[in-house]
Parts: sequence; structure tokens; C-alpha cells
Amino acid sequence: MGLAERLEADMKQAMKDRDKIRLSTIRMIRTAIKNAEIDQRKTMTDDDILAVLNRELKQRRDSLQAFKDAGRSDLVDQVEQEIKVLQDYLPAQLDENELREIVLATIAEVGASSKKDMGKVMGALMPKVQGRADGKLVNQLVQAHLS
Repeated sequence: MGLAERLEADMKQAMKDRDKIRLSTIRMIRTAIKNAEIDQRKTMTDDDILAVLNRELKQRRDSLQAFKDAGRSDLVDQVEQEIKVLQDYLPAQLDENELREIVLATIAEVGASSKKDMGKVMGALMPKVQGRADGKLVNQLVQAHLS
């Protein structure tokens, strides 16, 4: 079952369970996917859907930090629940040690030696960890190893 079918089935189940947070989050995901299909004028593949899910997750994490800074605990709880729902559809995340190994292997593979080579490393690295690691963490690890 593809991600689109899984989202639809889970949406129906959330309706039956009367799980408002899960239902609204899945509806937001499906809307984002539909908007991306319209923008790109193509049917989304599972990889495309993963990219949309990652973008939505990043937006939620940014919102979470803003709500924490503003002291809005009611919105913090809601966003945390939405993040949990989004993470259900993403592949298992790499832990920092696994990610560090991939970063070091990619740096060696590309032959990078300084921060000038950051673009080459990130270009080769991101397809390897797409959907399985936070881009900000990847960037920090690459910078740390290139400096």
C-alpha cells in the first residue's frame, strides 16, 4: 500500500474513532499533497509525498518553537500531537551516530577538505538521507567535520 492509500485509510479510521487531531492532521497532509500535485502538474509518487511530509514536519517544528517562545502551551500541545502523526508516515529516523558515519563516508567519497566543498557534500549526502534525517542536523554535522 502506498502512502496516499495509507493516508486515506487512516483518515477513514480517524473518522470512525472520532480522533480529531489525527483527522485534521491527515486532512492537512492530503491537502498539501493535492496542492503539490496541482503545482507540479503530476501525480505524486511516494518519494514526492515524503518530501511533502518532511516540509510539513519542518513547518510544525518551527511553529512549535515559536509557540514555546510565546508561552502558548495550548498550541504547543496541539502541534506536538500533529508532529507525532506526521512522524508515523515517515521512515525511521537515523540516530546521530548512523548519520555521522554517512556524513564521513560522503565527505571521503566526494573528497571534500574545507567548507568550500560544503555544497558538493550536501548535494551528494541529502539524497542518501532524504526523509530519514533532519536537514538542519545534517548541515551541522557536515560543517563540524569540514571545519
